Amino acid sequence: MPDGSLTKRCSCRDTNGKLIGVTCPKLRRTNGTWSADHGHWHYQIELPPTPDKRRRQLRRGGFRTRADAADELDQARTLISLANRDRERGTEIGDMLQTIAHNRQALPDPDEIRRRLRAGGSLADAPTVAEYLTQWLTGLQVDENTIRSYESHARNHHIPHLGHIPLDKLRPHHIKNMFTAIEQRANEIQAAKTSPDPKIRDSVKGIRPCGPATRQRIRASLRKAINDALAEEIIVGVANPATLVKTRGHRAHPIVWEPERVAHWKTTGDIPGPVMVWTDELLVQFLDYAAEHDPDLHPLFHFLAYRGPRRGEACGLRDSEVRLDKREVTINNQIATYGHLARQKPPKSKAGNRDLTLDADTTAVMTAYRARRNTQRLKAGPDWPDTGLFFVRPNGHPWHPNLVTQRFRKLTRKAGLPPIRLHDLRHGAATIALDAGIDIKVVSEQLGHTTTTLTRDTYQSVTKELHHQAADAVAERIKKKRSHLA
Repeated sequence: MPDGSLTKRCSCRDTNGKLIGVTCPKLRRTNGTWSADHGHWHYQIELPPTPDKRRRQLRRGGFRTRADAADELDQARTLISLANRDRERGTEIGDMLQTIAHNRQALPDPDEIRRRLRAGGSLADAPTVAEYLTQWLTGLQVDENTIRSYESHARNHHIPHLGHIPLDKLRPHHIKNMFTAIEQRANEIQAAKTSPDPKIRDSVKGIRPCGPATRQRIRASLRKAINDALAEEIIVGVANPATLVKTRGHRAHPIVWEPERVAHWKTTGDIPGPVMVWTDELLVQFLDYAAEHDPDLHPLFHFLAYRGPRRGEACGLRDSEVRLDKREVTINNQIATYGHLARQKPPKSKAGNRDLTLDADTTAVMTAYRARRNTQRLKAGPDWPDTGLFFVRPNGHPWHPNLVTQRFRKLTRKAGLPPIRLHDLRHGAATIALDAGIDIKVVSEQLGHTTTTLTRDTYQSVTKELHHQAADAVAERIKKKRSHLA
């Protein structure tokens, strides 16, 4: 391995303007020792040859002391030795050191280069988080809504908080700090929304605080991006820091609008939680009101409330997949929204493709709707569009999911019912099924969940029958013990 050499030179020129270099008399004192205040130290060392066997050298200068130059020469010598007679790796190390010298960058830590060599990865500096995410987003082959979500996370959270950090230097504490800042900002927005000062409330109008579920998705998208970087060996030999960070907060569980909660809401306007479901009685009130005041959408609302499909799945239900004589439908299509743009696409997961068995009431409602729709189609004649969908508007065009949500909110408000989201009809269908004693696996398949774990974690806390039985069992045991002691 080459040893390299140290020299001292200055920028002095002779009378002809030519650099004097190492022969400048000012570089040494009269006693022959080096001058401490004139010139700078330089070093040079032979690099591994280029792929075509050409020689090359690493030359660096500008050091104030000989010791500083010697230290970096030792560092360069250590880096070159890491190739350990591997010509291909030696060439790569030489290329790296040449690039560093050209860009006037500091030499890398030998331990870091050693780690990259052992992992078989590239020796080039890893991109920053901002550089990598920007490139990563352009090559993703996923659903358009997923890309929009990833882009939003990167633009609003990942890049502002983490963008300056080299990807291979990203650590769990960086990500934790990001979530601390996100949560702090969410608390500020929430406080401003409830401020008595109208100007403060207006300052956050239209701004949604980042809740626990959104923070989970922000972490998930970062984890996905880093996993892809590891798979493509953009970074090597490191664990994915996003997998080591836990975000605070849990999935919101549905809360039932019990009569006492309804009474309190009517008095104060307070809503107990972000996910609310109606009792059987409140659901019946809504469906009766919808049948009278919005007969065009009542069948779709009934289907949502009884069988619990997602909004897009109900809007995208194909007419050819409805078999009312067998009391069953197949969910294999949905209408998804991209902003206000609506498009048809397959369900969100493999489990989303499923058959739903219909009850007698839903079958009757959908049979009556089909007859009314056929009458509307005959009346429209050739102007009726062939959408292939079961639930359509009176003119035959598809229902836009956002319009369905708007009509639902309007009906709920006019009916004087406690507020829930349209999606909460799905939660209500699951809650009622579990309260009726339906096996959780059956309910999970009905909802199109990939596993029963999600169904159990989301809904089991709502059902009360087992809790009542447990409470009665404890009371009965205590009662028997008292009788025995008496």
